[in-house]
Amino acid sequence: MDQETFNLSIRKFLKMVGVSSQREIEQAVQKALAANKLSGSESLPAHVTLEIPSLGLKVPFHGEIKLK
Repeated sequence: MDQETFNLSIRKFLKMVGVSSQREIEQAVQKALAANKLSGSESLPAHVTLEIPSLGLKVPFHGEIKLK
């Protein structure tokens, strides 16, 4: 295994996930605000699961996204 290639690949994957996830969350919140489904002061529970089936890896992450 080439450690440098491995680390760069992980960073590239995590950057893609982070940027794409942020964009999706921002769009969903803006849409919900426009539809008056949110007031803008909520805290939204959030869950993400990282899975790599070939490694048998399945790790849940839980957090909160605060709008105010």
